[in-house]
Amino acid sequence: MPRLLRRWVPSPPLSLALLVVWLLLNQSLHPATIVMGTLLALVVPLVTRSLRPARVRMRHPLTALKLACVVVHDLTVSAWAVARAILTRRIRDIDSHFVSVPLDMRDANGLAVLSMIVCLTPGTAWHELSGDGSALLLHVLEMGDHDAFIAMIKNRYERPLMEIFES
Repeated sequence: MPRLLRRWVPSPPLSLALLVVWLLLNQSLHPATIVMGTLLALVVPLVTRSLRPARVRMRHPLTALKLACVVVHDLTVSAWAVARAILTRRIRDIDSHFVSVPLDMRDANGLAVLSMIVCLTPGTAWHELSGDGSALLLHVLEMGDHDAFIAMIKNRYERPLMEIFES
């Protein structure tokens, strides 16, 4: 893409997505709606450019596909477990805890994807990332084995993300 065009449209996929979402939300192809959507599609990526992490270079797409399958499976299993816990147990009987997960991953894109996985998974919430990025504090609704939970986060999510973004 020419340098001048890249300067004014830093993220064409984001701009296109914003325009499509705007048109869908307005349910109209009126010229004024299209003009407003186009303006938003051009301005929002420019204004938020500094908020995006570094450009992503996916090194292992097959690993990313496997990770996506693992995440979908885990989201489904977790949704059923949370629903069962909420519907069949008293609040005081639910064993929720904060868990500190030590991290080896430092890539901002990998951490962003890990945050999405954790936040989308029912029963877990990303609380904070330590200042030096070495530990992640999560809130877990139903805490079983503490060490097994940490190992699961590291093996099922962090390791593949490191392979995708850092290797």
